[in-house]
Amino acid sequence: MSVNDRRAGGRGGGAGSVVVLGATGFVGRHVCEVFDAAGWRVTGVARSVRGPATPYERAALDVVGAGPDRIAALLDEHAAEVVVNAAGAVWQATEDDMTRANAELVERLVAATAPLAARPRLIQLGSVHEYGPVPRTGITEDTPTAPVTPYGRSKLAGARALLEATAAGAAEGLVLRVSNVSGPGTHRASLLGMVAHHLATSAPEPLRLAPLLAHRDFVDVRDVADAALAAARSDASGRVLNIGGGQATSVRSLVLRLTELAGAAAEIVEAPSAGGRPPEAEWQRMDIGRAERLLGWSPRRSLDDSLRDLLAHARAAVERVPSPGAPNTGSAAHREPLSSALQVVPTSMAVSDHR
Repeated sequence: MSVNDRRAGGRGGGAGSVVVLGATGFVGRHVCEVFDAAGWRVTGVARSVRGPATPYERAALDVVGAGPDRIAALLDEHAAEVVVNAAGAVWQATEDDMTRANAELVERLVAATAPLAARPRLIQLGSVHEYGPVPRTGITEDTPTAPVTPYGRSKLAGARALLEATAAGAAEGLVLRVSNVSGPGTHRASLLGMVAHHLATSAPEPLRLAPLLAHRDFVDVRDVADAALAAARSDASGRVLNIGGGQATSVRSLVLRLTELAGAAAEIVEAPSAGGRPPEAEWQRMDIGRAERLLGWSPRRSLDDSLRDLLAHARAAVERVPSPGAPNTGSAAHREPLSSALQVVPTSMAVSDHR
């Protein structure tokens, strides 16, 4: 597909075929919806495609366990012109899980596309945690990468695999380095997801959290999906682009705002976790100027919009799936506060498909 075709972005106006890896997860679902609304032929790939019908096609494949030949066959079968990699591992994942899902998968994806007659454009969804701890200045794409967690290191390895292949002429694509993601569907293992679930269940027990000292850059998941679409239409290649909200926001202020929006008299208790490791970075603000220049992209949703929709989704989920007798993740049954690590992970993902 030509650059002009990608930029046209409408059915009958040059929109092409996109394959989204991790399509049933938090980020992947929104990416599929945005491309479908823009008129692209969408194939969403995940380990399991059971669930409600979607207006786009879905294909079952465990891409983390699949070899390059199997991935290449899938991309060829669906005539993929763009591939968005929204798959990965972080929640309840070991370091080996993260290496396989965040680094080795990208290497096999590059190997799968290299021999194809029509090589698809690869859009890798990376992470702000590839940078590691940073000073209190804006994080640009030229900020040195020095991740200190297995998650950050594995995501950086995946980004490098695509960038090096592109530089060598063996691939064509972009890395979108994404900040902390919020919005409808945020995983319950994340800080905001856990707080929203606690508020949605009207749990009477206090919610115990690690001290909320950090300032993070947050972006709505739907803005991330818009960025992926803009990257698919763009002719930019072999680059890293920061995708974020562009501001450092107090995590404590977001938790308090969630309680205000919920109209709930919930008690939030901040207490250090015994033996808990310190946060990866105390302060984050993404400089998103390059994405604005090269993609014409900037975030459109406010943090309040994102938090309101997160709460609405959490309430709907609680109403849909009553679970009498199930342990409440926001209850006093959690004797230790939420680990600081959960305050800093950018995307809400489980192994291989961001569920």
